[in-house]
Amino acid sequence: MSRPARLRVGVVSAGRVGAVLGAALGRAGHTVTAAAAVSRESLRRAEELLPGTPIRPPDEVAANADLVLLALPDDRLAGMVRGLAAAGALRPGQIVVHTSGANGVGVLQPAVDAGALALAMHPVMTFTGRAEDLHRVATCSFGVTAADGDEVAWSVAEALVVEVGAEPVRIAEATRPLYHTALSHGANHLMTLVGDCADLLREAGVTAPGLAERVIAPLLSAALDNALRHGDRALTGPVARGDSGTVAKHVDVLGEHAPDLLPAYRALAARTADRAGAAGLLRPDQLPDVLAALDHEPPQEQR
Repeated sequence: MSRPARLRVGVVSAGRVGAVLGAALGRAGHTVTAAAAVSRESLRRAEELLPGTPIRPPDEVAANADLVLLALPDDRLAGMVRGLAAAGALRPGQIVVHTSGANGVGVLQPAVDAGALALAMHPVMTFTGRAEDLHRVATCSFGVTAADGDEVAWSVAEALVVEVGAEPVRIAEATRPLYHTALSHGANHLMTLVGDCADLLREAGVTAPGLAERVIAPLLSAALDNALRHGDRALTGPVARGDSGTVAKHVDVLGEHAPDLLPAYRALAARTADRAGAAGLLRPDQLPDVLAALDHEPPQEQR
């Protein structure tokens, strides 16, 4: 894979992702010439991760860059690209990259019309916007997308990802929404699940500061590791074992202590039953009892 030329990089904007990726590109030998930052947090991140980098309006950042890095929320991306194109800040020979997971290169069409090379490079990682994120970049994958059939563009995207130490994974334009749905379902809902678990432990009396999180950390870390290594064969717990009586008790106790969590528990347990059955862990004759335990209503006096 050919090494990209040294590029002048303009970062729009210095949010959690933009500041980190700008710094990562700087470490790879490129030069961050300017960044756009408005909020106090963005200015702080730029000062910490991109020290000495001038802060400029987005059109000035883009106009003086060989590589325009658009690290913006999904709903702001299209408007920014149109605005930069209208301002004459995009030109032939530029590389215009966005970091949105939900979008492919179609959203960059105004840049393409201006003669720029359009790329989507989405880091499969959650960022805090602090220096430690630079180490995370080097261990993650990037979902990269370029125009169908443009092998040069695909190669440029992959080379940039490799330069920052990450692994490029090709995602077709048409499947980009499905790709992003998969990542959001895993990462975002995992955090919700962990938070709910800790809340239930505190309800159970595990109330010392940070204790609930310390109690579940080894268990959840092992469960995640097992799932990634062994898939559904690593499923454990009452649903996978067919312990319908225990499942019914869970429904009852949630009905009493956390009725707002009961729909999520039922949905996840039913999905677990399906996967455990397909993996050969839950016998077909056990499935009806497990589903019945999930569907039963908690006693009225507990609700």
